[in-house]
Amino acid sequence: MGTSMSFNVFDRFTAIEDALVLMIGLDAAGKTTALYQLKLGGSFTSIPTIGFNVEVYKYKRLRFTIWDIGGQKSVRSMWSYYYSNAAGIIFVVDAADTQRFPEVMSELHAVLHVNELRNSVLMVFANKQDLPQAISPDDLALRLRLHELHQRWKVHGVSASNGKGVHEGIHQLYRMIRQRQ
Repeated sequence: MGTSMSFNVFDRFTAIEDALVLMIGLDAAGKTTALYQLKLGGSFTSIPTIGFNVEVYKYKRLRFTIWDIGGQKSVRSMWSYYYSNAAGIIFVVDAADTQRFPEVMSELHAVLHVNELRNSVLMVFANKQDLPQAISPDDLALRLRLHELHQRWKVHGVSASNGKGVHEGIHQLYRMIRQRQ
């Protein structure tokens, strides 16, 4: 005899899917601050991330597992250990630190030319928009030469220190990941 399985018509609409997301960027860009604004909804004092932080964040039909990986030059070589099965990348940029843009562009393009990430979507958080010297998301896209990338990408202005724009950026990332499936 065969086994009988019950099927609820609404399961298809309520099922939660998992999505691995990497949150990377240079040191002091605001990755950990953005992650904990998202998870805890408040500001706090963070110290430089030497290894990684990982948090699970449920948004609509996706359960994001977000890996916040340190951005110091000595730690960046470890980013590649986390590439496998990444649905999305949040690349956090200090939009007020224009002197580091060449380094940011070099690291970002190197990461996105890795075969394991060819199907990942990219959300760039143009962080520190609350500072007067921060450049706009559109200007950042030009300076980082994002138009040269093959991945689907968006740039979203945020201020991780006060949470402004972080949730809206996650909403955009959610839509990009859902559309890629």
